[in-house]
Amino acid sequence: MALGGNPVFNGKNFRTAARGDNPAAYGSTTLAGQTAMNQQQLEHLYNQPSAGPAETGRMTFDDVIVKTIATIGMVLIGAAVPAFLFPSLAPLLMIVGLIGGFVLGLVNAFKREPVPALILGYGFLEGLFLGGLTMFLEAQFPNIAMQALLGTLSVFAVTLVLFKSGKVRATPKGMKIFMIAMIGYALFSLVNLGLMVFGVSNDPWGLRTGIEIFGIPLGVLIGVLAIGLAAFSLVIDFTMISEGVRNGAARKYSWTAAFGLTVTLVWLYVEFLRIIAILRGSE
Repeated sequence: MALGGNPVFNGKNFRTAARGDNPAAYGSTTLAGQTAMNQQQLEHLYNQPSAGPAETGRMTFDDVIVKTIATIGMVLIGAAVPAFLFPSLAPLLMIVGLIGGFVLGLVNAFKREPVPALILGYGFLEGLFLGGLTMFLEAQFPNIAMQALLGTLSVFAVTLVLFKSGKVRATPKGMKIFMIAMIGYALFSLVNLGLMVFGVSNDPWGLRTGIEIFGIPLGVLIGVLAIGLAAFSLVIDFTMISEGVRNGAARKYSWTAAFGLTVTLVWLYVEFLRIIAILRGSE
């Protein structure tokens, strides 16, 4: 029945219905009240600001920052264990951190869904490794930790500024070059590690200091290449974070972004430690 044909909603009968004289008044006035209430609710909703990513369970830049700080915090806590709590066990803890961090790094890299506990565990183990390594080098080269930290933060800041300005981007061509360079760097690192493990090279840095090109230790040149690769890896991390936020990725993937940033920052710090040690050792 059309709304205008309903005696309850007919103008001259509305007051009568409201007084209860019409047997259909109760149900009809209830319906009218619900309709009015629904209209008010809709108007209220329309007047509200649009729900942001945080309200819809989507990844935000703030999420990534908070989770990255948490992961880096675990690195610092892990580093404090050999540096301040058990300095006598620093060599052992460094080895435990190196192996454990490598294993957990692979686990996190290949898991389809991020697991916060594993990512935080990775940060702690990497902290053990970095704390032991830093103590070892600091004893030989005072203030090397501060120099490496400043170098790491500088590269991070410059890369972030260049990315925000649009001057650097992870293009498909750049990704191909990055992968080729990474494969070459990985092969060199494996060969160098093998020579050191099997005693072919007695130098603590292996081929990195055994060969010079134009008077510059090969290790310094390789280190500069590695820092460039790590900087481009930061660009890739920033690109993935931006794409994730723009495409509405689930909030849980902010842990994946935090893991990627932590891996790259640890890599940068180690490369700066190595370059500075080689340069100061050749003085």
